[in-house]
Amino acid sequence: MKRARIVYKGAVHCVVEHEGKIKLPDGQIVSEHEVEWLPPVTPKTIFALGLNYADHATELDFKAPSEPLVFLKGMNTLLGHRGQTKRPSDATFMHYECELVVVIGKKARHVKKDEAYEYIEGYTIANDYAIRDYLENYYRPNLRVKNRDTCTPIGPWVVDAADIENPMNLTLRTYVNGQLTQEGSTKDMVFDIPFLIEYLSSFMTLNAGDIILTGTPKGAVDTKVGDEVITEIEGIGRLVNAIVSDVGGE
Repeated sequence: MKRARIVYKGAVHCVVEHEGKIKLPDGQIVSEHEVEWLPPVTPKTIFALGLNYADHATELDFKAPSEPLVFLKGMNTLLGHRGQTKRPSDATFMHYECELVVVIGKKARHVKKDEAYEYIEGYTIANDYAIRDYLENYYRPNLRVKNRDTCTPIGPWVVDAADIENPMNLTLRTYVNGQLTQEGSTKDMVFDIPFLIEYLSSFMTLNAGDIILTGTPKGAVDTKVGDEVITEIEGIGRLVNAIVSDVGGE
C-alpha cells in the first residue's frame, strides 16, 4: 500500500494510492494535481548519511568512509511533492541528491542487523539538496548546506515495507528538465540499511516515524532557477520538485 498526506479543500487528509490517483478517507477519488502534497511523514528525528555511496565519494575526491557519516536535519527542511525549493541568490553550485528514505515503524534500541527489517514501516524518496558554496567540511555538513528551508522535498508516498521485496537492490534516477542526469542502485551503499539501524540504535533510541536518508550515488549536477527536478526510485515512485529564486538570499 502507498500512503500520503495531502491538503484538499482546506483540510489535511491521510490518503492512499488508488490506480494512479488519490483515494480520500471518504472514498472520493481525486488526481494529484487537485491537492497540495505534504511531507508524508512527521518524524521526531531526521538522520542523513554523507558519502554512503563510494562512487559519490569519489566524484567529490574523497574515499568512502570507514564508519557512517551521520548528521541530523530539522523539520523545516521537508517539503512535499510538487513543492518549490528556493535557490539562494549567491549560490553557484546547488545540486540534488536522490535518496532512499527508511521510515522507522516502532521504537528501536540495540537492534541487531538480522532483525532490523522488523523495525521498518516503509520507504519513501527524498531529494536532499546541497549548496556546495557553504560547505566547510565534507565530513561534517554545516547548517547552511543541509538544514535550509524547503531544501529536502520528500514523498509523495510511503510504500509499506512488505511491498518492497529487496530495498537493497533498487534503481535510483534523477531527471533535470526531462534529461536523465543520475542513475545508481541501492546495492552500492557503503553501509546498508540493516547496518545503519544496528549502528544508530546501538547508542540512541529510534522512534516510530523517524526517518533515515541513506545517501545518494554519483551524478550530482548544478541546478538553476526554473529547473524541474524529478527523483525516482524503483517500486516507490517519482518525486517532482521545482527550483525557484530566493530573492532575499540568506
